[in-house]
Amino acid sequence: MLMNILDVLHREFVYIWYYFEVQLRQIVFYWALGIVIGSVISVFGKQKIHSLMTVIQDKHLGVFGIIPASLIGIASPLCMYGTIPIAASFSQKGMRDDYLAAFMMSSILLNPQLLIYSAALGNFALCVRFISCFLCGIAAGLVVRFCFKDKHFFNFNGFSERASHDTDPNPFMRLLKNIGRNIKATGPYFLLGILLSALFQRYVPQDAFASLFVNNRGFGLLMAATIGVPLYACGGGTIPLLQQWLADGMSMGSATAFMITGPATKITNLGALKIVLGIKHFAMYFAFVMLYALVSGFIVNLIA
Repeated sequence: MLMNILDVLHREFVYIWYYFEVQLRQIVFYWALGIVIGSVISVFGKQKIHSLMTVIQDKHLGVFGIIPASLIGIASPLCMYGTIPIAASFSQKGMRDDYLAAFMMSSILLNPQLLIYSAALGNFALCVRFISCFLCGIAAGLVVRFCFKDKHFFNFNGFSERASHDTDPNPFMRLLKNIGRNIKATGPYFLLGILLSALFQRYVPQDAFASLFVNNRGFGLLMAATIGVPLYACGGGTIPLLQQWLADGMSMGSATAFMITGPATKITNLGALKIVLGIKHFAMYFAFVMLYALVSGFIVNLIA
């Protein structure tokens, strides 16, 4: 009896390891490339990127300044707890709330490292992710501009710009240390995502998955937007899952909805945002994210 149990466990381990190894080989290059590029930008280009926000403010671009603000948010390599102090410093210098909303929204959804990761999903998915996140930043900026024209949307009291970890006088060592921190921060989630994908391949019947996300695309959109809220922990960790879901028939629209609600409602991001938004504006933020995710997913399904 014991030998039979051990034999079954060994067989299951072999199957799961096979799926794990296959997906690891498919995606590890994009993860490593994202780590390196993200670190290079963080060490050598972060200050330049953020100084561009000041340039936008000085040029008095009006509503059109929301567009570059959203692009700069995507280019910023900082996490939300790094982005908020930066935004607080911009606000203290007189930066408009609509520019800050565009910058912060797109920064929440995407960064250079995650953009590189997403290349593992294919060129179309990569373009959809970039465009949907970029437009989400613009939409957030427009909502704040026209709905809160004479009111403050953010409350940055108590926030100040954090000291940089990249302080080593040797540029090469600064880069290596940044790469090490990125590996430490994302590596466990990356491996966990691959493991969950392997378990999904082994134990979730394809017809059960199809009944949720393939046969009923409207319900699949809603499901994808909803599961993005509790399931998303790290961008790199969800790429293996998305890769498998798309291979099994998930629509690109459902994937788009997941890629928006996931990072936008990640628990660490929500904790930081609740502080600077307050309860009322936080509820509006959550409703905006869900609505934008569903509309974007629907449009992507029509196009695809």
